[in-house]
This record gives sequence, structure tokens and C-alpha cells, in this order.
Amino acid sequence: MTGSKRSYVLSFNPVVEADRYRICAGRMPNEGDVALMKRARAIILPQGCSSELYWTAVRYCPNVFPNYRCRFLYPGKTGQIRMFRDFGIPHPKTMLFSNVDSFCHHLLDSLPYPVVLKSSHGGEGENVFFVPDQKTLKDVLDSIRNMELAGFYGFLVQDYVPNDGKDLRVVIMGKRLYAYWRVGPEGEFLHNVSKGATCDLTSDEKRILAGMSLADNFRKLTGINLAGIDIIFHKDDLEGKKPLLLEVNYFFGRKGLGGNEVYYQLLNETVREWLLSLPSK
Repeated sequence: MTGSKRSYVLSFNPVVEADRYRICAGRMPNEGDVALMKRARAIILPQGCSSELYWTAVRYCPNVFPNYRCRFLYPGKTGQIRMFRDFGIPHPKTMLFSNVDSFCHHLLDSLPYPVVLKSSHGGEGENVFFVPDQKTLKDVLDSIRNMELAGFYGFLVQDYVPNDGKDLRVVIMGKRLYAYWRVGPEGEFLHNVSKGATCDLTSDEKRILAGMSLADNFRKLTGINLAGIDIIFHKDDLEGKKPLLLEVNYFFGRKGLGGNEVYYQLLNETVREWLLSLPSK
């Protein structure tokens, strides 16, 4: 905006330090929000940011954190696969479907079991199914049909990657990366902490470093600067030569980081570093 000085940091996230605050939960951005955005030198958004709030913020202010451009250009789990393809990010072989009928028409009798089926909607292990055979598949498709009746469309079918009972969570905060293993209960398919997994910060250092390298490349390519990404290694890939990105969580658990208070501290440090990196004018 020409003719007016941008003089303050505006935060829509109440846990992030700023000069001025607004809360936009459960409503559309209004004229008061826009008036403040036009004179802010930087805007901080909450993790629960709506697409309307994000696009309004980037329209009226040149500096917005987090960078949620890819989040809203590639929505849901099916959108994330398209993002991985567009940016050349290694991931398990995946097929995308708009609805159950389109899937049944093409592949009901020819899947290379076992596979993983994920609804495009949900996170942290929700609506993710291990499918070892056709009998299980039919039960899972019934669940997906019920979601379609509620207006939630889109799912993916992905190759199952045999692993040693864990995956790597890498949390991206600005230019910082924090990594830890999520170790699932014995015999369990899901590795989510919310489903009973434990956190391991030290094992398999070579694979941790390989996963962080993939995460850093992903960060640089996409501009994503606040998210938890999940990375899987084949059980035979002991050297970590072929990490595969599973999905991106813009809402992510904080236990592996040390809990909410530690997360809030890290988030404020990240925002301060980001603010210092901005052009002075």
C-alpha cells in the first residue's frame, strides 16, 4: 500500500507476541481486520487459519507467517500428493480417486495388497486404513461412502511400505527442523502419538539425518515454514538412502517437542527470527 507507513506486527495468533492482536476464529475477515492489515509490516496467523483469512492477509500485507500458500493450493491428502508430484518429492506410489464409484469401476479386483487407503480429510491418523485384502477393502469403502454422504469426497490408495514399526516426524518451524521417531505399539499399523505411539529422539541417526535432509529440501521448494511432515523408510533401507514423504500436517502434536509450553516458546523464537529476516523497508 502506497502512502501509508507499515509500522507494527499484527497477530491473529494469541500465543505469539506482537504489537496488535485480532481474533478471527469462526468468522470471515471484516473491514476492521483489513484496515489493520493494510498498515501492518507483518502478519502472524494461527494454525487454525481459514483460507479466507490467509488470502486476505497476503493480499494486503507483503509479509505473512506462516506461509500457507501450498496448504490452500493443495488441500487435503489428495492435494498433498499432487504437491509432491509437482515438486518432485519422493513418496510411495499413490493413486487418487474422486469417489468410491470411480474407484470400483477401475480397480476393485486388481489391487496389489496390502495397500493403505486414506480419505483426503482428517489428520494425525484419522481416516487412514491398512487394507490387507479385498474383504477389508469392502468394509473400508463402506466407511468412505458414508463420508461421501456427509459431503467429504476424495481418497487415495497408496503402496504399503514395510517398515520397522516407526516413522519419522520432522517439524518445520521457519528454517529450523526438529525430528523424532514415532514408534507404534507392537503389531499396530499407525504410528501416531495420539494412537499410543511413543517418541524416540536418538535412534537410527543416519536415517534421521536423511529424513531431515528431505524435509529441508521440501521446505525450500514449497516455502512451507510451519508444519509436521511424516517420513517413512523401508525396513531394509538401514542407511536411510530412500526416505519417502507420507503427508504434511499443518496441525500437529506437540508431545515430541516437549509439550505445549515448549512449542509456544519455539514458535515465538521462530517468529522473531522470521521478523529479523524481513527487509527493513
